[in-house]
Amino acid sequence: MHDLNDLLYFARVVEHGGFAPAGRALGVPKSTLSRRIALLEERLGSRLLQRSSRHFGMTEIGETFYRHCLAMVAEAEAALEAVENNHAEPRGTLQVTCPISLMLSQVASMVSRFMAAYPLVTVHLSATNRRVDVIEEGVDVALRVRFPPLENEGLVMKRLAESRQLLVASPVLLNRILHPQSPPDLSRLPGLDLTRSTPKHVWTLQNAGGDVVDIDFEPRYAADDMFALRQAAVDGIGVAQLPDYIVAEQVGSGSLVVVLPKWMLPVGVIHAVFASRRGLSPAVRSFVDFLASEFRNWIGP
Repeated sequence: MHDLNDLLYFARVVEHGGFAPAGRALGVPKSTLSRRIALLEERLGSRLLQRSSRHFGMTEIGETFYRHCLAMVAEAEAALEAVENNHAEPRGTLQVTCPISLMLSQVASMVSRFMAAYPLVTVHLSATNRRVDVIEEGVDVALRVRFPPLENEGLVMKRLAESRQLLVASPVLLNRILHPQSPPDLSRLPGLDLTRSTPKHVWTLQNAGGDVVDIDFEPRYAADDMFALRQAAVDGIGVAQLPDYIVAEQVGSGSLVVVLPKWMLPVGVIHAVFASRRGLSPAVRSFVDFLASEFRNWIGP
């Protein structure tokens, strides 16, 4: 087994362009570095460096060896950082984004509880319905609600909860026009929907037997805010597909009723995305873990 310190020494000698500057950076005598690299070459049976009074460089096999040494050093540093971060108290500023409806209904109170538990963390929360570029915009954690299949953006994703969808309407509207008995009946009712990037609006319903029906419709009212759609539904303007956490109170009070309760809508996924697990700060890790616990308590066992 090779002494892994020799691989570190070799990487630093190449990085600093010679034994003397590498020795100063490492706090190791130049003669020691030279002897260790020479012994390494002897054990490997290959010359790694070309060195003379006028030239210092790597051989072809030395270049290949150097790339692997760099990877080893990076992994070792990441391992040490992970242990250090695990013991460090969360602190610093978190840049967080969240859809408006999810923030107002659930996440705002969760963030407050997180900050009470971690007094050294500052949170900058941006409520937005647009798709945020986590890398380009320097966002630490972006909360999202999407329907499967979820896109692979090269980001780390943590599933937090499911977002069950309901088709709801005011009983006044249904008494005035029609109580739907089957999905095709929906075409006779005015629809409400979120503003889409494409002109197509559709309700996709599935029954317990696995039958799937798509109902295309032209919304009478389209908005980019779920609370606006909920209010319109309560006021009898039309039928809306909304998450259960948005309409639970209204369904409970009877101001909204579930339309076609035996037919299910696609289930969304509430999740957090962030750039990388490597080098993840204690603040980010604690925040994501805290949200996961909060959403488990919200959904229940």
